[in-house]
Amino acid sequence: MSSQHSVLSEAVADYIETVSTGPDELQRELMAVTARLGEWSNMQINSAQGSFMTILTTLTRPRFAVEVGTFTGYSALAVAKALPRGGRLLCCDVSEEWTRIARHFWERAGVADCIDLRIGPALDTLRSLPAEPTIDMAFIDADKSSYVAYYEEILSRLSESGMILVDNTLKDGTVTDSDNTDTGTVEMRSFNAHVSNDDRVDVVLIPIADGLSMITRRIN
Repeated sequence: MSSQHSVLSEAVADYIETVSTGPDELQRELMAVTARLGEWSNMQINSAQGSFMTILTTLTRPRFAVEVGTFTGYSALAVAKALPRGGRLLCCDVSEEWTRIARHFWERAGVADCIDLRIGPALDTLRSLPAEPTIDMAFIDADKSSYVAYYEEILSRLSESGMILVDNTLKDGTVTDSDNTDTGTVEMRSFNAHVSNDDRVDVVLIPIADGLSMITRRIN
């Protein structure tokens, strides 16, 4: 069963995971450990989304990837295991407790050497990066109030053929309800509108899990 909330029916979400490449043994163990965190476990992406990110990483072969919001490390593991030789993944998070779990599983998966985990405000970490367009792939899955700021810092450093993936852009489907004024929903609507109206990029919102937006530089 899907570990993350989904706008799809439970039956459809489960079917997608059934016919998609599933998690390996270590990933299943990580999912089980994360599930023991209770309601916080919903912050973990589901296995189908993880497989999708692994496939994208395999296809695009990023030399430098960035993740904003790491939690217990499942999404980072999905990307890191498909990085090309010499590829690096920078992970930004504020929790020592949750990323301690991540570090443990990265070590066991043999990918810890290609991951640079920075504990602290992600905006500070992003702004400390060189201004050059060196980011080939990015994943944003953190506090929704800062999504636009994360997006802008990453886009300014995105390589010509790079991509940005943004999680939870359907916000449990509430983004379609104009009467819903929940703070998180309003923030997500605002972010989606910001990207949709940005003539620097092309974007598609993929209805996987809770919505995953894929953003690339626009080719003129």
